[in-house]
Amino acid sequence: MARSAPRQLYDRLANDYHLIFADWHRSMARQAAALDGLIRTDLGGGPHSVLDCTCGIGTQALGLADRGYRVHATDLSAAAVARARREAQALGLALTFGVADIRSLAKQVPGAFDVVLSCDNSLPHLLSAADVHRAVVNMRAKLLPDGLLLASIRDYDLLIRTKPRALLPNVLDDPAGRRIVFQVWDWAPDGRTYTFHLFILRQTESGWHTAHYTGTYRPLLRAELTAALVAAGFADLRWRLPPDGGYVQPVITARKH
Repeated sequence: MARSAPRQLYDRLANDYHLIFADWHRSMARQAAALDGLIRTDLGGGPHSVLDCTCGIGTQALGLADRGYRVHATDLSAAAVARARREAQALGLALTFGVADIRSLAKQVPGAFDVVLSCDNSLPHLLSAADVHRAVVNMRAKLLPDGLLLASIRDYDLLIRTKPRALLPNVLDDPAGRRIVFQVWDWAPDGRTYTFHLFILRQTESGWHTAHYTGTYRPLLRAELTAALVAAGFADLRWRLPPDGGYVQPVITARKH
């Protein structure tokens, strides 16, 4: 299968994305608790306004809204945003939603926020330093004075050295039946991008059924993201690394002064 741009990838994946998790709702709650702790450390008590500008199906946005945050959730994928809206309605949560490109937030998203959030390795979908710069400039434009940016990525400082070929299979059970989730990674010869193949195998009464999704990441090193944020005018940058950093991935926080 040919490589898919992020919009097409997440349009296709929107209905299956929760299957990546052993229990999506529990993961949502755990991530929200971790993010709430990080936000309160920098901004104090809330509730704060949040722009989740790479919301996907709402994994972080829904959990934060459940904790009282005023959340506006946007994503490049209209199908993912539609799924997040349906989930919010099912949970009785009052979020607002929109479709927006992270590189064009200043034009596409009205207002300004206490927090701008981009989690779950979204920024590495940007395949050039110029696009990363455009994204962080636009994220800064949506922050109130002294607002907080919070972004998480995979630990590419480690992965770029080891270049793993796969994420090992995870066998999951739920009332709908057993499933197996794994990824295969094809690294470019120069190591500066890799194509991932996400496989979700589901066991039903008629046998096993396989869904295959593919996309491309550019491993974003911590020094690269730090430099991009400094160039965009952010200050007070701080990296927090798991397991002691409080979140499931390395997180950087920065302030708009």
